[in-house]
Amino acid sequence: MECIVHFTVGHKEGPKKLRGLIFIDKGKQPTGQQLLDMFHDMEYNVVPDERDELLFKPVTPDATYSYIRVNELDMGQERYTEDRNLKSILNELIPRKHTGL
Repeated sequence: MECIVHFTVGHKEGPKKLRGLIFIDKGKQPTGQQLLDMFHDMEYNVVPDERDELLFKPVTPDATYSYIRVNELDMGQERYTEDRNLKSILNELIPRKHTGL
């Protein structure tokens, strides 16, 4: 099963949002080691932060980034977020049947 890892890399110019891919067994979540391996494959040499399990710090002081933060693990489960403003706009655009009242 695929797990898309959404993460942010902190650069001096500003944060960059990226994604990576990990293959996991169905019903399982990726392990910390799998995250480290994914980052290593992407040429990010990092270690986990001791206080925050979703934060990773570069190993070398000359790295071009200051942190990596995991934002989301997408394992293919459907998500829905209701946006009331969008729903209101769409309701105005959808033609309604007149009931004759």
